[in-house]
Order: sequence, then structure tokens, then C-alpha cells
Amino acid sequence: MKITDLNEINKAAYLSCLEEWSDEMKERGNHKECWYNKIKDKGLGVKLAETENGTVVGMVQYVPIEYAPAEGKDLYFINCIWVHGYKKGQGNFQKKGIGKNLLQAAEEDVKQKGASGLAAWGLALPFWMKASWYKKQGFVKADRQGISVLLWKPFIENATPPKWIEKKKFTPELTPGKVTISLFINGWCNAFNIVAERVKKIARELGDDVIIREYDTFEKNSMKILGKSDELFIDTKKINTGPPPSYEKLKKIVTKKVARIQKKNT
Repeated sequence: MKITDLNEINKAAYLSCLEEWSDEMKERGNHKECWYNKIKDKGLGVKLAETENGTVVGMVQYVPIEYAPAEGKDLYFINCIWVHGYKKGQGNFQKKGIGKNLLQAAEEDVKQKGASGLAAWGLALPFWMKASWYKKQGFVKADRQGISVLLWKPFIENATPPKWIEKKKFTPELTPGKVTISLFINGWCNAFNIVAERVKKIARELGDDVIIREYDTFEKNSMKILGKSDELFIDTKKINTGPPPSYEKLKKIVTKKVARIQKKNT
């Protein structure tokens, strides 16, 4: 196993989050590619774990905190770290220390870039991106919003700890007689990109009864509207998007709302 940098050979695996085999991943659209093109010259860091035959089985991606849903000074922020764990595709490579090696490579990289520390987000609950895993790697809690924990590892004594962007209440702008889908999308996360493409497909299918208002949160000021990089509202209802709800579930929600509007108008 070796840790490598992003290159033209392994780029496709990275952009598909190592899941080129997945039919669901084919629904993601081009959001990750667009995000990559905007961030690649602004400090994006990517490290990949490859087997001897060049199969990519793990990745970590990190950005200057100026492009993350957190505030900080001279810090980098880990968007995600992922080691392939499905039986399909490459197979399960978790529980082999690959994640630790990827994290160590990221730490060494941002130290060379002059960062005063490395931040990351994790969940307080015991599933994907566990905060407890980061704590075992020497990270400590800096802030918390609900189940989302902001952790960090300072590299210098006087480093300033990060904090989450202030979470704000968002009131969707509704259009009378229409179902309004409010889509806050950054592009870095393919799981949410899949959700975005599903609701766009539903909107196309249901026609003029549905309006999509899309908010690009690549820039920090746009991210501060909500305090998050990705979120979905259908009318005033916030939709839980982790894990991504199915196309069928989302269409059922929207279709019911359309039917109510049509009934009211007859």
C-alpha cells in the first residue's frame, strides 16, 4: 500500500469517491468536477491510498478553512476521509490502518504549507466520519452543532481554535401556487450531489408546478446564509439528506405537495 498525490491517472477514482462501479454514483452530475476546477488552485489537498497494482482504495481531501463551513486562522479543514468499505468494486479495505496513514500524510502536507493546525468534522454518533476516531488520532473538540463535532489538532502553541460558522435560521422564499425546492450545494460531497440531481430530475418531470432555487455555497459569504455547505428544503421542510434519500422517497414528498396545491386551485 502506498500514499500518493492526485494525478491524471487516479483523478477519475477521486472524483467518483472511489465508487466508479456504483450505479448510484453515476447520478451525481458534474458538481464535484465543477467544485474541483474552482478549488484546485486555491489550496486543495488530496492524498490517495493505492494498492501495488494502482487500485485506489482510500482518499482524504482538505482545503484552507476559508473554503469550509468553519471559521479559523491559518488552518486547513478535512472535508472527508474515506477508505473503501463495500464488498463491491475494490472490496473492503477498512480496519487496515489506511485511514491513519492518509491522515498522517495530510498533516505532513499542511505543515509544509505553513498551517498552524488541521481541523476536521466528525459525527458524535457511531457511524460515518466518527468524531471518536479523530480523537484517537490526537484531535480534540473545538466546537459542536447538534451531532456535528468540529475537531482540530494544533501544530503550534498559540494556534487559534476553529469554530463552526454561526448556524442561522433559513426562511425559504416561496412562490404561491408552486412547490419550492431550495438547494444549497457546494459540490465537494458526492453524496449530496446525488440528492441534488434527484430533486432536479423530479422538478423536470413535474414541470411548472415545481420551482428550484439553487444557492452555490462555494464562496464563504454564500455559505454563511445557512451556516452549512449543503442543505435541502422542500417548501419550508428541511430534508434529512444523510444518507441520501432515494429518488422514489423524494418524488413522493414533492408529488404530495403538488397534489395539494392542484386540489386547492380546483
